[in-house]
Amino acid sequence: MSQPSPRTTLTGSPPASNTLNLLQLIGFSALGLLLFFVPVTLGERSTIIPDHLTTLLVTQARPLAVGLVLALMAWGAVSPLLDGRFRSSTSEKVFTFFKWLGLILAGLYLTQLAPAWAMAPDMLPFLFEKLALVVGILIPIGALALTFLLGFGLLEAVGVLMEPVMRPLFRTPGSSAIDAVASFVGSYSIGLLITNRVFLEGKYSLREAPIIATGFSTVSATFMVVARTLGLMDSWNFYFWSTMLITFVVTAVTAWLPPLAGLDEHEANPDPQPQPGHRAAQALEAGLQVARARPPLGQMLLDNLRDGINMASVVAPSILAIGFLGLVLSKYTPVFDAVGLLLKPFLWLTALPGTAAHSGALASGLAEMFLPALLLKDADLATRYLAAVTCVSSVIFFSGSVPCMLATRIPLGLGRLLLIWLLRIGLSIVLASLVYRVGIAAGWLG
Repeated sequence: MSQPSPRTTLTGSPPASNTLNLLQLIGFSALGLLLFFVPVTLGERSTIIPDHLTTLLVTQARPLAVGLVLALMAWGAVSPLLDGRFRSSTSEKVFTFFKWLGLILAGLYLTQLAPAWAMAPDMLPFLFEKLALVVGILIPIGALALTFLLGFGLLEAVGVLMEPVMRPLFRTPGSSAIDAVASFVGSYSIGLLITNRVFLEGKYSLREAPIIATGFSTVSATFMVVARTLGLMDSWNFYFWSTMLITFVVTAVTAWLPPLAGLDEHEANPDPQPQPGHRAAQALEAGLQVARARPPLGQMLLDNLRDGINMASVVAPSILAIGFLGLVLSKYTPVFDAVGLLLKPFLWLTALPGTAAHSGALASGLAEMFLPALLLKDADLATRYLAAVTCVSSVIFFSGSVPCMLATRIPLGLGRLLLIWLLRIGLSIVLASLVYRVGIAAGWLG
């Protein structure tokens, strides 16, 4: 007579196993949420834990942080020559050049051998200290923390729950809601790290990954500096929520326009589509399936750290090189005044007096998102509000997000990025002008 088999649940797993997987899904995912989405106040600064750890390392152990970032830059510059990857395409050759240029610029800055004009506070010191150094440390730390956010089923569970919202609005899976929040609360580099990882797993299509990368990877909480510079801190809540709304409305519109609309929409390894019935139960089961099949925690941490190191080795020197060239063009040439001509029709549509005269300053955000704030800090309130919104909502800028995007495997060429930038900033200007009038009329702004 055969022995009865152990009792199993409807999913085919023993109850004890399901309980353990549920505890892992809840416990480790809660840790991931804490690391990425819960600001913690230390001293006078409130931000997420990976950002605090980065600041601690950069400020309290600066020689170590500088040494690590230089090592990452050197690896990023040398590795394409060692494995011959630089020969594979024109873009690889260009990126290899920028990596070497970034490494050279870092050396010139740290040895104080750069010319005086390049050592101005808003040139190499700003790019190295505020961007390359910070992002170079933040990405590997964020990659380790990413293990808990993505590795135990939270992404899949949220994807099932958010599918009815994200798919109709943004043409992206429900799981992209994680990207949106991580980018806004954390940083664009972490948001792009998430997007790239999920794209490589085949869960985002060739259209969805670019929509997410160019639509949700904002400058995050650092735009508080923009508000302070432009004198908008007295209207902080209105500025924050209106900017968030405008950013996501622009993303929803551009998702349905070229050049994003025509890209391939088929995922290689899509998440299962929810079936009619109890969505919450299906979300829980989707998360449990991942928790059951996950590799050992140590392997997950190592894999994510390796991804973070590889991405940082590309991003850190590229930020320095591309950002430096962008700032030189902005400061010493009329390039952005010429680019600003493309923005004048949108500024005329706003019917706000005098804003069209500042088109070149607004266009300078393509080089560095903070430049419009610096250039327009003494402008009238309407222009300052437009600048404050577009600094965030345009998403694409050469000193930071562009190198990060080009460092991923997401198919975003430079020409496509420039077109998306023009669409985003144009729509942002028009929407911000409407919201500005609402804010003034309601007494929320000014």
